[in-house]
Amino acid sequence: MKTFAVIGLGRFGSSVATTLYRLGHEVLAVDSDAKKVEDIIENVTHAVQADAKDEHTLRELGIRNFDVVVVAIGQDMQTNILVTVMLKDMGVKKVVSKARTELHGKVLQRIGADRVVFPERDMGERVARALVSKNIMEQINLSPDYSIAELMAPQSYVGKTLQELAFRKELGVTILAIRRDNDIIISPGAKTEIKPNDVLVAIGRYEKLEEIGDKEL
Repeated sequence: MKTFAVIGLGRFGSSVATTLYRLGHEVLAVDSDAKKVEDIIENVTHAVQADAKDEHTLRELGIRNFDVVVVAIGQDMQTNILVTVMLKDMGVKKVVSKARTELHGKVLQRIGADRVVFPERDMGERVARALVSKNIMEQINLSPDYSIAELMAPQSYVGKTLQELAFRKELGVTILAIRRDNDIIISPGAKTEIKPNDVLVAIGRYEKLEEIGDKEL
């Protein structure tokens, strides 16, 4: 289990925070808006109303002790950049910052952000890639990294069990369910065998789901 802090609880920040929490990690959610904090409090480990521009407040929250801090402040680029600088100066191990534009992203990289994400741009790219993937039928993006997807079972999987295919061990992907004709198998066991025309409902990193999606039907 890793520890994450997410600063900024707009659509992107809230999605990242709640997804990380569902995946079993410890998550601190921070925003200056009391309503946003109240809305997310049941779906994260801790939620705090605080001004992230205040270095003293960040130190009191023990922000430098988190494995990863996500700066998800979207509308105010100046605050986004300022908070990123403060976090790096405080010695945070890994800072992931949201950028609105390419120029904004370059500035964040120059000031030391360990990773810069472009949610709007990346979402468009992923939709386009899913449209041309051989096997991906439907997809729900949970965060910049994780998705739930419905995948037609490739021919090479037919006749093999989930244990033999070792999705979790090999790809870090979990099979949540299998749709078979008009039935659905919820939480299929390790001995469940893949049949022709099965649809796999899987959760995992987008690029790993895409590996399955690119196999020949």
